[in-house]
Amino acid sequence: MVMKGSIKLEHGAGGEGMHELLKLVLTYFNFNGMMRGNNRVQIDVEVPLNALDDSAVVDSIVFTTDSHTVKPLFFPGGDIGSLAIAGTVNDIAVMGAEPLCLSAAFVIEEGFPFSDFERILESMKETCEEAGVSIVTGDTKVVEKGAVEKIVVNTSAMGKRTEALERNMREVRKYRKLDANWLIDSNLRDGDKIIVSGYLGDHGVALLSFREGFEFDTELKSDITPLNKLIHELLEVGGVVAMKDPTRGGLANTLNEFSEKSNVGILIEEDKIPIRESVRSACEMLGIDPLEIGNEGKVVMGVVNEKADEVLEALRRTEKGKDASIIGSVTNELKGVVMKTRVGGRRIVETPISDPVPRIC
Repeated sequence: MVMKGSIKLEHGAGGEGMHELLKLVLTYFNFNGMMRGNNRVQIDVEVPLNALDDSAVVDSIVFTTDSHTVKPLFFPGGDIGSLAIAGTVNDIAVMGAEPLCLSAAFVIEEGFPFSDFERILESMKETCEEAGVSIVTGDTKVVEKGAVEKIVVNTSAMGKRTEALERNMREVRKYRKLDANWLIDSNLRDGDKIIVSGYLGDHGVALLSFREGFEFDTELKSDITPLNKLIHELLEVGGVVAMKDPTRGGLANTLNEFSEKSNVGILIEEDKIPIRESVRSACEMLGIDPLEIGNEGKVVMGVVNEKADEVLEALRRTEKGKDASIIGSVTNELKGVVMKTRVGGRRIVETPISDPVPRIC
């Protein structure tokens, strides 16, 4: 595969541009084993790179990595430090695994203030404590001015299977067939319900308004938070088949990934999608679709129909899920993602070309 030209911001923004970049990457990496000397040591790759799920699963160990570059570094509700920890913990948790430990690596521009660096470290520490995880290894690099923009943070994490996931899968199989052993994007089937855990768009709009000096809502804050404990509670209820945190590309990208990988249609209802009026107003003013804005503390899930109401009730009993809603259903009668609008019409929800609010994660 040959791509012409040069890499642009849209290639890292979570939409069609990034998917094209990932196709190029996948032509070079088709992992199916590990070479050690002259002997090939076979390992079991349950969820491989080319599945493009939030984490890989290798010999029952869940593994993920993520690099974070955000502008500004500090914003209402969080900073690059809390973003890095929560985002990586959530990538492990949405697979149905319990995060065990993390690594942290920093690429720091010469001249970066120690006070800001310590502020980031403190935020990372607090978010680790909230999630119940520890950083156990890492790396630092300091580069000349202009090589990076102030600081880039990379975090990786490992997780393991839990009894809660086992019980969840057994509960799913009471109602329908499920071959997979993890909560992956390709698990959706006709009749499943789609649930979101709360208000969408807070992170992207809060960061944009702070960065650009807009005053849409002085109380609006990023939703950054680790979700592993919340997800564990939902797995205890059971019936969840797929999960994803709607970061880059927002809900629109998440649902289109579900639809494409599961080969199903998804019908959602506009008036069931929780979006704050302040977020909706800001998006209308800026010409941005709130469904395409990234979030950092929400989860979108597919749940078997028979358990959807119970899972929703469990979500609403928690602080992080009190605004949860069933927003639609999986169907074989449609292709792609379609939204029933407030006025009764229908419109196609397409995969975003790029993130309308760049540099937010």
